[in-house]
Amino acid sequence: MFGLGPSELAIIAVIILLIFGARRLPEIGKGLGGALREFRNIKKEMARKKEGLDNAPGSDGEKGEKNEAGSLEEKVVGKVLEQVPGVRKAMDIKKKAEKIGKAIK
Repeated sequence: MFGLGPSELAIIAVIILLIFGARRLPEIGKGLGGALREFRNIKKEMARKKEGLDNAPGSDGEKGEKNEAGSLEEKVVGKVLEQVPGVRKAMDIKKKAEKIGKAIK
């Protein structure tokens, strides 16, 4: 697994446990699992749409791919924001920091 041995994985697990605490780990795991599940579902949906577009005569593949890529990104971001604890707060802080940066300039 990525060239990491059991001892390295154990050290990483202990560090994660210390950072997040035992109470938050199940929430984080559940959120990440849900986000991955939704990403797979969206990926399957996009593959079905692409198959449908390839069969349609006169369809413009490049424009469709750009729109689909944008919508795919938006869907994944939305699901991650819903399911992973702390990400929404981090995104809000990032937006506020960008506004402050623009105000300072």
